[in-house]
Amino acid sequence: MLKNYFKIAWRNLTRKKGYTAINITGLTVGVACCILIALYVKGELSYDNFHTNNKEIYRVAHAYQSGSGGKKAGPAPEEYQIWGNAPIGAALLEEFPEIKKVVQFTSPSQWLLQYGDKRLRIENITFADSTMFDVFSWKMVWGNPATALKAPYSIVLSRSTARKFFGNENPVGKSFKADNVHTFNVTGVMEDMPQQSHIDYNGFISMSTFVIYRPEIFKEWGYIDFYTYFQTEKGVDIASLQAKVPGFIARRNPQDKENYHIQFEPLKDAYLHSRAARQPGVTGSLTNVYIFSVIGLFTLLIACINFMNLSTARSLERAKEVGVRKAVGANRLGLVYQFLTESMMISFAAVVLGVVLAVLLMPVVSDTFGKILDYRYLLTWGILPLLILMPVILGLLAGSYPAWVLTHFRPMEVLRGKFRSSGKGVMLRKGLVVVQFSLSIALIAGTAVVYSQLDHLQSHDLGFNEEQMLVIDYGGDSIISSKIEAIKAMLSANPDVLAASASRSVPGDFIPNAYTTLVAPTGEMKGAGPLLYEIDADFIPMYNIKMVAGRAYSRDFPSDLEQGMVLNEAAARDFGYAHPADIIGKRFEQWGRKGTVIGVVKDFNYESLHKKIGPLTLRMAPAESLNKISLRIKGDHINRTIAELERTWNQLAPQRPFLYTFMDQSFNLQYREDGRFGKMFGAFSILTILIACLGLFGLATYATEQREKEIGIRKVLGGSVGSIVRLLSSDFVKLVLIAILIATPVSWWVMNRWLEGFPYHINIQWWIFALAGILAISVALLTVSSQAIKAALADPVKSLKAE
Repeated sequence: MLKNYFKIAWRNLTRKKGYTAINITGLTVGVACCILIALYVKGELSYDNFHTNNKEIYRVAHAYQSGSGGKKAGPAPEEYQIWGNAPIGAALLEEFPEIKKVVQFTSPSQWLLQYGDKRLRIENITFADSTMFDVFSWKMVWGNPATALKAPYSIVLSRSTARKFFGNENPVGKSFKADNVHTFNVTGVMEDMPQQSHIDYNGFISMSTFVIYRPEIFKEWGYIDFYTYFQTEKGVDIASLQAKVPGFIARRNPQDKENYHIQFEPLKDAYLHSRAARQPGVTGSLTNVYIFSVIGLFTLLIACINFMNLSTARSLERAKEVGVRKAVGANRLGLVYQFLTESMMISFAAVVLGVVLAVLLMPVVSDTFGKILDYRYLLTWGILPLLILMPVILGLLAGSYPAWVLTHFRPMEVLRGKFRSSGKGVMLRKGLVVVQFSLSIALIAGTAVVYSQLDHLQSHDLGFNEEQMLVIDYGGDSIISSKIEAIKAMLSANPDVLAASASRSVPGDFIPNAYTTLVAPTGEMKGAGPLLYEIDADFIPMYNIKMVAGRAYSRDFPSDLEQGMVLNEAAARDFGYAHPADIIGKRFEQWGRKGTVIGVVKDFNYESLHKKIGPLTLRMAPAESLNKISLRIKGDHINRTIAELERTWNQLAPQRPFLYTFMDQSFNLQYREDGRFGKMFGAFSILTILIACLGLFGLATYATEQREKEIGIRKVLGGSVGSIVRLLSSDFVKLVLIAILIATPVSWWVMNRWLEGFPYHINIQWWIFALAGILAISVALLTVSSQAIKAALADPVKSLKAE
């Protein structure tokens, strides 16, 4: 019988090629989308799983509540930050026998490395402990991981970085010149970090080198520039370890025992679940994982609904077949097997084609997602069982209801010609169409909200002028620092340069916290840890940052360099001043500097709009503390201007390459992931809508076939083409209108929840849902009317000649 099932199924599929093509196409696209999204989700959930001891690795999150009086409830998760002090590492290892290894590294920086004639600036190099390779499972290509980071002035390079200088040659034992001052010895080369690593650095310098540079840092609990990870012994209960923290802080850092808090965060939570600030690398979005998972299921569900709708709609055509089979002795179970065999043949073909389509689309999707999707992932245990079971699951899901409907026909009624399609079947098909278009309309509205929010992020007034701002990064080169004013003057002599400024950082950069005490309104000194910009006197006016009280730095006041401070409105509020003018003249202490507040700037978005504007201080710094030169240039002849500036630079600082970025471009890189999310959301939404339209097209085709004689009679009696098109389209349009009523409140609620993740976001406007509804009705009308017009224009003689 199995052979017979396949034979009959094949005949039915080939006899109705149009419906078969619609079913297979819809399922194929649905399967391909589902596979691509599954690969993306698997990748997001796999971060840091490659470490052998990932279940025993934790990291320290720090929270500072100076001046708060010590909240009994403790800091909120978002008040913690991963960036912390150096002494915590050695103290944990000494006090907790449950901790096996501790590894610390600093925040990444860029270095100008030179080997022979090759001189390149390498980003993301950090100082790291020699225990790094004991805790993390990064693979070494050359060198001994146990000793590679022990000796001072040792450096381990990533493989891609090593290739830039040495090709495929083993560089262990060779030396680099770094920043024209230091000499580092290459002691190892490691494989590039896997994509699923929340840390991604290009090189590690031994921590013993940092100890030589700044030995005092390793005793200062207030200095912040370290990330601390540790590995516990197997079977350690981290909750019991956390319970010992208050006593540990009281012993090790008694002066801050009320205001300094730490908690231990599992490595497996670092990428998707951490809410702490100042991360050492990239973090993902659990919300995005959920959203794309739902879209993938929606797409597959809509494709299955198409199959169910078309199969049940064509039940009248299969009714006589079922009646004859039952009359000659076929039982219901055998008929169920037959129809499920047919649906599984379709689903098997769809899965095979879907896998092929997914593999073909992987390069495009990888580029859009910014994640490498490798077809070899399909053979992993996370995906392969799903692919094997998918034809069966889809066959049962899509074919079970049609099989149940068809096998419940009564043979006597069918063979006497008294069988009619039931009202329940019609209502079910209409209900499924409503479900399809409700999902589609929700996705259309969601896409409009996503793109509106992305546009808001790009067009929001940041509070400073980033346009036509060229930033030259000279890495704090001491030769340049010694003549920084002269270099600024020479660059400003170019007629296309409007202004110049030097600073340690520019908006969008990673900037430090600076512990600061200031006279509060009560008269007491209050402590806080605002972020810090170190700038020159030209920075505030050149970036067009507005003053709301007091004045900016000025060369007319030499004392500004040692005794002045400018802060933003958020910092003034943090110190207890509701009115910025009230903080002017108040005494402060910060990093060894004492003086008075001379000005307050209007809050500006020095970080991305994913973060609220926090407390910020801007202090005038000596030239040796600065790293970058900002130039405001004219918009005309930009390429010529850059070429001229490069020639001038090479004359003034031949030891340093001319490395520049444009402020607006580099600042907007912070929204790159948002842009990728928007593209993928829109792309999968369009595919989902197209699949729904395929099903609607099939139903419209079937409906016109069933009413062929009715249409012929109407035309003979004088019915116009327009009236017939309206007749055939009105039922489907009503279903779409119902879908709009269902989808609007649901999508409004979901997208409002999504927008809550942005401190600065749009308010959802009514026109978004109106647009989604109009688009859905337009697409439905285009889909249905093509068949309706074809039927209305057909010759009625052909449909009535058999009567």
